[in-house]
Amino acid sequence: MQELIPINVVIGDRTYRIKIEPRDEEVVRKTLKLINDKVIEYKTQFAGRDMQDYIAMVVLWYATQPAGEGGLPGQNHAVLDALTRMEQQLDKVL
Repeated sequence: MQELIPINVVIGDRTYRIKIEPRDEEVVRKTLKLINDKVIEYKTQFAGRDMQDYIAMVVLWYATQPAGEGGLPGQNHAVLDALTRMEQQLDKVL
């Protein structure tokens, strides 16, 4: 197993420090960009909500994407593994 590297990730308005395998860094950063872009999209569509609402909407959107849709990170097992590790790290922080 490779040594884990610490990175800072921003989801919505919050920063989290997580440790990931170096080979997963690019996938994690692309996924974070997708998530944050979707948060911004929802903020413009549904003004007046709080950040938790936007993040919940993004999670629901992400989880319900068809597996065959092109370009979605949900197709990639490495992305799913990285998201699982991120979720575990976030659970520890919260």
